Amino acid sequence: MSAPAESPTEQMELVAVVDQGQAGIRLDQFWMDRTRHLGITRSKIQAWIKNGFSRVDGRPCLRPGRRLATGERLELGKVPPQPALRPENQTLRIVYHDDDLVVLNKPAGLVVHPAPGLDHGTLVHRLLHHFPELSQLEGARPGIVHRLDKDTTGLMAVALTEVARLRLTAAFAERGVEKVYLALVHGRPDPSGLVDAPIGRHPTSKTRMAVVAKGGKPAHSEYTLLWTAPKDRFSLLSVRILSGRTHQIRVHMQHIGHPLLGDPTYCPAVNATWQSAIPGLNMVLQRPMLHAWKLGLPHPRSEEPMDFQVTPPKDIFQTILVGSRTTQRVGLTGMPGCGKSLLLAQLAGQGIPVWSADKAVAELYRPGQDGWELLQRHYGERFIPMPTEPVDKKALLQAMQEIPGLRREVEAMIHPLVKHHLHAFWKTHHAARVTVAEVPLLLESGWTSGFDLTVGLACDPPRRRAWLYANRGWDDNLLADMESWQWPEAKKLQSCDLVISNPGNREGLAQVARSLSKVLRWLRTQGVRRRLGHVQALVIPASQRECHVSTPR
Repeated sequence: MSAPAESPTEQMELVAVVDQGQAGIRLDQFWMDRTRHLGITRSKIQAWIKNGFSRVDGRPCLRPGRRLATGERLELGKVPPQPALRPENQTLRIVYHDDDLVVLNKPAGLVVHPAPGLDHGTLVHRLLHHFPELSQLEGARPGIVHRLDKDTTGLMAVALTEVARLRLTAAFAERGVEKVYLALVHGRPDPSGLVDAPIGRHPTSKTRMAVVAKGGKPAHSEYTLLWTAPKDRFSLLSVRILSGRTHQIRVHMQHIGHPLLGDPTYCPAVNATWQSAIPGLNMVLQRPMLHAWKLGLPHPRSEEPMDFQVTPPKDIFQTILVGSRTTQRVGLTGMPGCGKSLLLAQLAGQGIPVWSADKAVAELYRPGQDGWELLQRHYGERFIPMPTEPVDKKALLQAMQEIPGLRREVEAMIHPLVKHHLHAFWKTHHAARVTVAEVPLLLESGWTSGFDLTVGLACDPPRRRAWLYANRGWDDNLLADMESWQWPEAKKLQSCDLVISNPGNREGLAQVARSLSKVLRWLRTQGVRRRLGHVQALVIPASQRECHVSTPR
């Protein structure tokens, strides 16, 4: 392959050292001042630098705008000959091609073109194998008219002739090309927005770009919010770029406080703290979540408009599914004596984290605990005869039966503490797929908003009463009072999302627990499929829509 057209003469080789008075000036300005007597234009010097004919302290420098430091050794001119580009027989995902251009779907992890220190394994090397005519084009980037970052997936157009290259380059420069990306970003941005912020080199990091107040190039990104994960963890955006700056979307999204998921360069650690708490998420989130989704451009020969769209890769869907995973919070309720505690024990035996409101109250009533302190403060020794003893629940229950208004007064003090205890349980088990909380007054207390599903346990009333009389020592009066403090059984069960029955024996209840676990798993799977279907409907044409992603349970 021939050398780049823009190159110094064979004889030209300049060497210089930056003195103190030249520190801080641009590399191209330095060489322009040095070669002014030769009649070399600044644009030509910039082209030489970009084509690899400039070195700073022995290393290639392709940035004309690099600021110089005192004592740096500069070279401009002859460079070691570049190795010829060798075709590589690797897969390409071709979307469209004809005699003038090819449109392809670039995978993650593939660099577009060779660069200093990288002379193999690029997209260009693959293109040369599949389209040998590219070897007739000059330069180390034959046919490349725009680029995607190494880990960005999606649509790219490549010219197959010099005429097509010039026309496509002009179309990009004149903003005659539409480029729309899909991006997964942290948090929940406004429903839509236009980011108008110039981009330039980061003031302290050579490998990063940044929104800069001075010296940056105009950059505009227009986004639309498509979908947001539960708890506003992250969102799916479509982003149309009206300019083509390096790392534009990544920089602009960071600038508005919603950096890309999986972006090690532009995503501060504080944005990603929740990721490690979700099992499996960091295994699928291995790159910045950016995909070149749509591409519209005029055909380089006919000038007819062409529009393309490619489905996002699997890892974007996997990140959406795994990252939006939440704990299925199940509330278990029922009438006194229906067997809630026994069912809860069976579920715990299956490895499901469980919680009991009655046990939480018992803990709160222990000496020195919050419930114990509140009751002592309000009622003295009436229900706490000894300072080292727990609350006398029997005396408290009897008083609530006898004194009008006392029950509601105690509930107003204790229920917020119980609810706080429940929230602490949820926080402890935030990574669990499902949790079950037994709350006798779940419906009556209005706590259902914190649950995804309420399950009512039905039991034959005579059997319930017999069990309470034999095992709890209740009588008819206490049972009547306790049931009067709750909704009637028919209303309670009708208000639940799911009703199951206690068959009246331990073996049967164990089978009920296993069946309930299967139903809960099925509901989770259905929820995942609904979420996947919703996202697919947003980003995949109906004719191409399939479920290629395994659905985590």
